[in-house]
Amino acid sequence: MPLDTAYGTGKFLALVVGAGIMPHIPVWDKSTREDNTFSRSDFVFKKKSNIYICPAGKTLGTTGHAGSDHTIRYIASVLDWRACSLKPRCCPNMPSRRILRDINEDARELARRKMKTKAFLKSRDERKRVEMRFAHLKTHHGFDRMRLGGLSGARDEFHLAAIVQNLKTMALRLLGPPTGGVCASLA
Repeated sequence: MPLDTAYGTGKFLALVVGAGIMPHIPVWDKSTREDNTFSRSDFVFKKKSNIYICPAGKTLGTTGHAGSDHTIRYIASVLDWRACSLKPRCCPNMPSRRILRDINEDARELARRKMKTKAFLKSRDERKRVEMRFAHLKTHHGFDRMRLGGLSGARDEFHLAAIVQNLKTMALRLLGPPTGGVCASLA
């Protein structure tokens, strides 16, 4: 999986946090619902007892086993949900509410907290400048994948691409952009 598609996922954030690096990375999150029903953020997670508490005060329990999608399912009792006055805003099309929690949710929570700091905003702006250079390599220079094999081949190929990009930048700064639209013709 290319890095830019895994950037901000639970697995990547856990890798960064596990390496002792503070994650100044936006969290890739799809837990907010847009159908006017409660999102996962409306439920309170109690880490000590490993349960979620719904807005009506009912609990969602789990077996604690992660599924093949690397999430733990928290499910409410059907009996609790049948009589709940908030059921239309919670789970109108299901017998009871179910919440999926990523196995790396702790790392995701840490990254969400960091996203609200001034240090995050500063590093995001600085990162944009560097990442823009990589985006230009991919789009303007056709550097969307490595063509040489092995680590030394990839390193050499990347160095050549960076040299081309730096020469282009230097030429534009020293000489300015091309002007006049003059082209050589063969006629």
